[in-house]
Amino acid sequence: MKIEDYGLIGDLQTAALVGIDGSIDWLCLPRFDSASVFARLLGDERHGRWSIAPASEVLSVSRRYRPGTLILETDFETAEGAVRLVDFMPRRASRAPHVIRIVEGLRGRVPMRMELILRPDYGSIVPAVEVVPEGVVVAAGPDAFRLSTPTELQLEDGKAVTGFDAIEGAHERFILTWHPSYEPAPPVEDAFSALVRTEASWREWSDRCTYDGEYREHVLRSLITLKALTHEQTGALVAAPTTSLPEAIGGVRNWDYRYCWLRDSALTITAFFAGGYTEEAVAYADFLERAISGHPSSVQIMYGIGGERRLTEFEVDELPGYEGSRPVRIGNAAAEQFQLDVFGELAVSVHMSVELGIETRVWERWVRVAEHVEQVWRDPDEGIWEVRGPRRHFTHSKVMAWVVFDRSIKMAEQLELEAPLDRWRELRAEIHAQVCEHGYDSERGTFTQYYGSDELDAAALVLVVVGFLPPDDERMISTVDTIERELARDGLLSRYSTTHTDDGLSGDEGQFLACSFWLAGALALTGRIDKARSLYERLLGLTNDLGLLSEEYDVVRRRQVGNFPQAFSHLGIINAARVIERAGQAHAQEPQHA
Repeated sequence: MKIEDYGLIGDLQTAALVGIDGSIDWLCLPRFDSASVFARLLGDERHGRWSIAPASEVLSVSRRYRPGTLILETDFETAEGAVRLVDFMPRRASRAPHVIRIVEGLRGRVPMRMELILRPDYGSIVPAVEVVPEGVVVAAGPDAFRLSTPTELQLEDGKAVTGFDAIEGAHERFILTWHPSYEPAPPVEDAFSALVRTEASWREWSDRCTYDGEYREHVLRSLITLKALTHEQTGALVAAPTTSLPEAIGGVRNWDYRYCWLRDSALTITAFFAGGYTEEAVAYADFLERAISGHPSSVQIMYGIGGERRLTEFEVDELPGYEGSRPVRIGNAAAEQFQLDVFGELAVSVHMSVELGIETRVWERWVRVAEHVEQVWRDPDEGIWEVRGPRRHFTHSKVMAWVVFDRSIKMAEQLELEAPLDRWRELRAEIHAQVCEHGYDSERGTFTQYYGSDELDAAALVLVVVGFLPPDDERMISTVDTIERELARDGLLSRYSTTHTDDGLSGDEGQFLACSFWLAGALALTGRIDKARSLYERLLGLTNDLGLLSEEYDVVRRRQVGNFPQAFSHLGIINAARVIERAGQAHAQEPQHA
C-alpha cells in the first residue's frame, strides 16, 4: 500500500495509521515513541494489524474526515451494498488509550470480516489471546489489551476474528484498550458517547481557528494535523508518528521521527499563533524551556516527548521494512550531533516569547546561550540536514548564528534589557561579512552549501526569510533562481545533490516538500507572486485525499515517500500560505506605473 493511502487518527498522546483498505497498520502505545503493537506498515500482517473490511470484493472506496476533526470515515461499495467504517481515538479521560471503530450499514447487507493481530514490541511478540465475555484479552510483558465488542469472536492462529453482516441502519462497535499489565483493566468506553464527545472536542478546537486567508481549508487541516502530533501533556510536537518510512523506496535513508526537533520550534510557534492557538504555542515554548535546561553546551538538536535526551539508535532486524527498505531504525543518533543552526531557531522562538511578555528569566537564560554561541560559531558542524559525513562550515549554520545575535540585539533594544550590545553588534557584523565572503559564489551568483564549495543547498532560501538580506538584494534573487534551476526535479526541490554532497549515506532521496514550500515563499518575497502561487497550489495537489503530506515526494514514481504525516511539510503549508498572502497584499498596495 502506498504511503499516501493511509489516514491519521490520534488522541493527542499517540496516533495510528489507517489504510484505505480498512486496516490499522501502525500504532504505538501508550505514546508516540512507544514500541508498536501494529507494524504491518514496516512488514506484513505477521507483524500486527487490525483489519475491518467487506469480506467480498470492494468496488470502490471513498473517505474523508468529519469537518474540523480527526474522525475518519471510510465508505466501501460492494455488490451487496455499502458500509461505512468510522475510526477515531477519544482524548484520554484516564491513563487508558482507546481505539474505537464503528461499522455502519449504509445500504443492503454487506458481509464483513474483522481480524485483530496484536504483535507488541515491533512485531516481535506473539502473545496469548484469551476469549472473555464480549471480547478478548491479551497480555504481553508490560502491555495488556482488551478488545470489547458485542460481536462473537473466535481465535485463529493467535488472532481474534469474526464475521458479521453490516445491515442498513445498524451498527457494530469494536473498542481496543491498552493498559499496563500489572494494573486492573480500565472501564470500557461507550463507543457512541465517545464519538459525540470526540467530535465536539475537535469541532470546538477547529472553530477557534482565526486564519481566514484564501487557503484556509488546507491551513486548517494542517493545523489539525499538527495538533494531532502534539503530546497534550508535555507540549512536544513529534516530527512524525512513524519510523523508517524510506526517503527512497528500497533505500537506507530510513529514520525514526517520533521525537521533537528544536529546528521546528520557530515554525511551530509561528504556525500556532497564525491560527490563533496561543495555548498550544505557549505549551510548546514551555516544553522547549524545560528541554534545554542546563548549560547551553548541552543543548541537543532533538529530544524525546518528555524532554528525554538519550535517543539511542538501534536496528530492528525482525522487520523487513516498508517495501523492503532496510534497516528499520528505532531511536535517532542525530541527537548527538552538533548543529549550530538550532541556536538560531531557538533565537527566533525566544524573540517571540519575550515579545509576548513571558517572564524575564527566559531572557537571563538566553543571554547565557548567546554567550555560548559566541564561543562556538566559528566551529564546523553537521548542518541542518544532519549529514553523517564530515563536519563543514555550512553557510546556513553560520547565517543562523547571525540570527542569534540579530534577534538578541532586537530583544534587548525593544524591551530595554541589559545586554552587551556593542559586542553583539560586532559579532553580527563579523558573521554577516564572513558569510558574504566565504559562503557566496560571485561567479555563479549564489550562496553555496558550505564555505568554498560548489554545491547548492535549499536551506539558503531561508536567508531572505530570517532577514539576513533584503528580498530585493540581487544576491538573494540570484540565489533563489539558481537553486530553483539546479536543485529542482520536475519543479520540486531536493535539499541538496546527494551525488555531489558527501552526507555519509548511499543512494538518493525524494524531493523535500518543506524546501519546495520554502521556494514558494522565497519567490513571493522576491516579487514573483504568481509563480509562488502556482508552485504552492501544485504542492497542495500532492496531498492525499485527506490533505496529508509525508516528508518527500518521488517525482519518478509519482508518490509520497518518507515519514508520514510529516510536521515539517504541514508547517510548510501553513507558513507559505501566510508569506504568499502577505507578499500579495504588499504587492497590491505598491504604486502601479503605466
